[in-house]
Amino acid sequence: MSEPLKKFFSPALVGSLARDLVRAEPSFPADAFIAQATKGLDRLELIARGKHIAAALVTHLPADYEAAVDVLIRSLGPEYATEELVGAGMAPFFYLPHTLFVAEHGLDHFDLSMRAQYELTKRFSAEGSIRPYIARNPERVFKFLRRWAKDRNAHVRRLVSEGTRLRLPWAMRVAWLDENPERVLELLELLKDDPAALVRRSVANNLNDMGKVHPDLLARTAAAWLEGASAERRALIEHALRSAVKRKDPDALRLLGYGAKPKIAIENVRFEPPRVAIGGNVAVSFTLRSTARAAHDLLVDLAVHFVKANGRTSPKVFKAKRVALAPGATVQLATRVSLAVHTTRKPNPGRHAVDVLVNGVAFPIGSFEVTAQNA
Repeated sequence: MSEPLKKFFSPALVGSLARDLVRAEPSFPADAFIAQATKGLDRLELIARGKHIAAALVTHLPADYEAAVDVLIRSLGPEYATEELVGAGMAPFFYLPHTLFVAEHGLDHFDLSMRAQYELTKRFSAEGSIRPYIARNPERVFKFLRRWAKDRNAHVRRLVSEGTRLRLPWAMRVAWLDENPERVLELLELLKDDPAALVRRSVANNLNDMGKVHPDLLARTAAAWLEGASAERRALIEHALRSAVKRKDPDALRLLGYGAKPKIAIENVRFEPPRVAIGGNVAVSFTLRSTARAAHDLLVDLAVHFVKANGRTSPKVFKAKRVALAPGATVQLATRVSLAVHTTRKPNPGRHAVDVLVNGVAFPIGSFEVTAQNA
């Protein structure tokens, strides 16, 4: 079993961070920093560990913020070697305490803090630490973001779109962004055809978030961007519409070519096993048969109505397949539903109803029973 992610912030990491700081500033009190940063560390979760180490930085870096940030910047290691993060694992999180330090203590030193975030995002990501600055002075930050959208470093360009997401996970909400989505779109326009897939995925995530708050704006933007779109931009838009499709939004389905009402029958439904303990999984299979007189394109998903702790249900949509069915043709589809316990979702015993979603239309196909692990 792999170690919990929080274990990344270990005494060994604290020692490595201290050595970097001593390299940048020989007078840095490494022993005192290590003692404070490691005290009680093992009792904390991931983000809390980052904050704990950042608090030790506050104590032992120079009291003058400008001097402290100068030491931090000079202590930084190499930039990302590639435009992708595949294979990087947790390593970039080494700089989480640095970004927390800047986010919490640098608001009164705007230009220097923006320089620090520019350097940090080339090694980790400043998407979270830049948000307090947007909340405090959005116009001033956006001047930097417009310039950074043309930076030669893909990770800097990614910060422009990732840091302005309306619903960035694990980050503070910024009311100004919710109220001024068109200003965010001005930045995304500069990045929608970015040569780096890393940046285009971030743009898609930003639009996906926007659709949760301003669905009409997402639909209009997607329609405009689809005009003369390259294959790369179309893929970006499809990714941006993923939550809207799960919500069965008619505009999103129409834009992707799945707006027609499906004429199908669902047959040969199987749940294997029909009764499963928490921690197991269920294979769901079925046959889709066209009853239409002409060929039509179908977007097929699976919605499982998970039972919540209070006995109510909440649907989770699993992607299945896109198919083109000729009149009378059939296709067999199957997927596997996991009942594993996750940090974000803990399965509960009970009957889990299942729908097949075809072009946004729900077709109930039955249910499976989930039991307690020791039942």
